[in-house]
Amino acid sequence: MSELFDAVDALIASRSPLPPPAERKRLRQAHGLTLDEVAAALQVRRATVSGWEAGKTEPRPPERDAYARMLKQLAQLYPAPHTAAPPKDTSVPETPAAPAAPAAPAPPAAAPPRARTGSAGPAPEAAPGNAAPHPAGPAGPAAVPRPAASTTRPSSTSRRSGTRKAAPANPPTTDVDPRFANGPLLVIDAGDSSHVTGYGIGGLVLDVPAKSLPALVEWALNEAQLGAARLHGSGRDADPLLVLTASACERYGLPVALSDAERLTGRLPDGHKVLKQLDRADWQLTKRGFGPWARIYRPAQGRRRQCVQLCIPSWEALDDRTWGHAAQLEPAELARVLGTYAARVMTPCGSTAVTGLELMTALNPPTRASEADETGKRHREHRPGSLGEHPMDCAPCEAPDGHPLLAGLPRFHQRGPDEMLFEEAYDWARELTDAECMRRYLVGIDVNLAFGAAANGAVVGLATPPVHVTNPAFDPTLPGSWLVDLSHVDLSRVLVGKQWRRLESALLPSPFTPTGERPEGPAWYATPTVAYALELGYDVAPAEAWVREDKGRFLDGWYKRLRNAYVDTMADLGVGEKLGTREFLEAMDGCKQRDPEMAIVLDAVKSTVKGGIGKLRERARGGGWKPGQPWPALSRPTWRPDIRATVISRARINMHRKMINLAAATGRYPVAVLSDCAVYAADGPGPLHVLPYDADDKTVPGSFRLGVSPGMVKHEGTQTTLWAEAVREKYGQVLNLARYIKTGEVTAKDDGE
Repeated sequence: MSELFDAVDALIASRSPLPPPAERKRLRQAHGLTLDEVAAALQVRRATVSGWEAGKTEPRPPERDAYARMLKQLAQLYPAPHTAAPPKDTSVPETPAAPAAPAAPAPPAAAPPRARTGSAGPAPEAAPGNAAPHPAGPAGPAAVPRPAASTTRPSSTSRRSGTRKAAPANPPTTDVDPRFANGPLLVIDAGDSSHVTGYGIGGLVLDVPAKSLPALVEWALNEAQLGAARLHGSGRDADPLLVLTASACERYGLPVALSDAERLTGRLPDGHKVLKQLDRADWQLTKRGFGPWARIYRPAQGRRRQCVQLCIPSWEALDDRTWGHAAQLEPAELARVLGTYAARVMTPCGSTAVTGLELMTALNPPTRASEADETGKRHREHRPGSLGEHPMDCAPCEAPDGHPLLAGLPRFHQRGPDEMLFEEAYDWARELTDAECMRRYLVGIDVNLAFGAAANGAVVGLATPPVHVTNPAFDPTLPGSWLVDLSHVDLSRVLVGKQWRRLESALLPSPFTPTGERPEGPAWYATPTVAYALELGYDVAPAEAWVREDKGRFLDGWYKRLRNAYVDTMADLGVGEKLGTREFLEAMDGCKQRDPEMAIVLDAVKSTVKGGIGKLRERARGGGWKPGQPWPALSRPTWRPDIRATVISRARINMHRKMINLAAATGRYPVAVLSDCAVYAADGPGPLHVLPYDADDKTVPGSFRLGVSPGMVKHEGTQTTLWAEAVREKYGQVLNLARYIKTGEVTAKDDGE
């Protein structure tokens, strides 16, 4: 009988109403719980809990029962007051340095505030087009709403302190560090008035009192409450970011655009008047000088860091290859784009590639505070699992041409695969077979965040140098570079799963070279490539290797943060994780047009992944460098070509594994592969004509799967086989059709490739 009672109790609990969203948040915060802690206890994502507290989504079983139980217990500990307390004042205190000052009374909470950019009243109902609603779906912890358009300047109660704040639309549900109450950044704009305005996330508008650039930096550090909390307990907080529009540049004595000479050097000349102002105010610049991403600082005083990052879009700080048309956005819109990126990834500190690299260190700092010594003092010590704080030489085979390790080679010596590790992404194509020519279409499928998915779980060397060994027994768990002959691996007979299968090897690229050509002898490979030869059923016998005993999954946290940023932004565009296959394809159709600003964020996140991995082997740049000389990137602990090779190797192997699983099950082979895109001949124009799905929405195990998650695939584009034949006749050679499958256009630049 007790089991029946338990079942009845569970049934009633499953339908019992939950507290309203605001009360859910109040109860959590009353007990001092963070969103991350609740998400971990319920085994859901942080964005999921945030959505419950914002009222955007409701929990479902089995998480609902556990969530309801937690809220019930918290309600017993922290009962709601009998009379409604006035809503918390969200305005910034007029004097930030005096936190004890009483807050100004808040307005009545009869209705949630509308989005605005600083007008005194709510956005007018008659102009709904100016206040686009936030996209449906999980908002995530960093969903930054679009402020309604307005030309009204913010009224000001204090021009000196610049503390007037507009009410945000759908205020963020995340916990706000009081030190950074105004978010990570401001877009500074002078407009057509005499006032300078700062636009932040969530519709925030601040009056900026600074009359000069040195004063602006002082204000950003001491009054504006800008910045972001550290991403790791042993790391450091993010510096405030000020984005200067063209009008702000003029107001503060900077050129709207760099001259040709300044663009070549990437900085203002040393004698510029603004640089003299900074110098007189005891501000310093990094070695890069005052360029599109200038960093202005004073030496730290104790634990307090004094540094402000500038971004100047009109100086091409926001490269249109990664940020699209962001530089042309209005200030409030640009604040939304950059603020969303800052909240989901990190505050940008340079190009997306630079930010991707910095994110690795922010999530996995090289040092930590030690235990107190006999005198009670603490010091910085190496943090296990990190890359350490000192640069490390790579193995000779991992060094790119021109590296100081290769200074002894003859001047025009060309290193072959037996001297140089060459792990790169696919660039392979072949002629269509007669049967493929009879099919009407060529369909491209693209792997989502392929290099990010490859970084997840990658075991890489950490903080100790590589060790050279001869005739080693291959260990697939040991990161390193191996000299081994894989020319004996025959793709016509391979292990697929646990069964030997016959394949058309001429229709597949080799997994061991980026060109897809079969290797002809010994070559250097990263560990995942050699391990794949074993997986295919073939023995390996390395002649030598450079291995790293100190190893770990250094990139896991980096991947998870970027993965969440990608998935949350796709949800903003209406493409959720739990959609069925056909629902996913429908949602993907035109998704970037639903919110062009979030589409910019999406592209920036993807570029952060690719660029961050690429920066691990940054090459020498600039006309003054000569082969054999060191270049600046070599001084970074994150200059690690071996880690880059491991990730790219895993990405290429993941791609090949999916292709052979599809070929073994269906007889379908790719006609072209470029990095993370594969092209197949098909009878119909869509990816479902390539990837077989059954009535239960399942496809070939271990092959390509349609979906939004990293590692899954989306439709890249479709062209006809007649188009492919026309390209072949025009250029007289086999071009990589995966490069052009999206638009069908072969440009003059591509012609020579």
